Amino acid sequence: MEEKKILDIYKYGDDVLKLKAAEVKNIDKKIARLIDLMVGTMHSTRTGVGLAAPQVGESLQLSVIDLSQGHDEKELVVLINPEILEEEGGDMDDEGCLSFPGLTVPVRRSTHIFLKTMDINGKEIKQEIEGYLARVIQHEIDHLNGVLIIDRVSSLRRQIMKKEIKRLQKNGEW
Repeated sequence: MEEKKILDIYKYGDDVLKLKAAEVKNIDKKIARLIDLMVGTMHSTRTGVGLAAPQVGESLQLSVIDLSQGHDEKELVVLINPEILEEEGGDMDDEGCLSFPGLTVPVRRSTHIFLKTMDINGKEIKQEIEGYLARVIQHEIDHLNGVLIIDRVSSLRRQIMKKEIKRLQKNGEW
């Protein structure tokens, strides 16, 4: 039997998305394989630029980001146990999420962050990041903390989103 190459993406309503993910203790072959599968899954969506391990059912502090959507392998960012040490600035922009297919909502994010993370070799990296990549990193770190875009909007917009999700579910589009 051939091994599955694309993972299922969990959608809003799945419990794993609301959990604070566990720290990655050991970067071994299993983690490397999960990273490869996550990258392949993210690229297969054609729209996703980031994917967190909880979105594929693994409650681990691990995320992959590729703003080039597979067109430039140097653009791939792997975050292991990431933490934002400082943030400043802020702007509002529409965000989508693979766990909320077809929906976008305006979310306020910092425009400049100072990030601490580990790379695939377990080396700690600290760097300043700004712009769109900073926004995507914040979105992915939210996933690792059990925070979803629906948690970042007003209660009125949250009610509207939930109604839209129910409509999509009813029509078999969710």
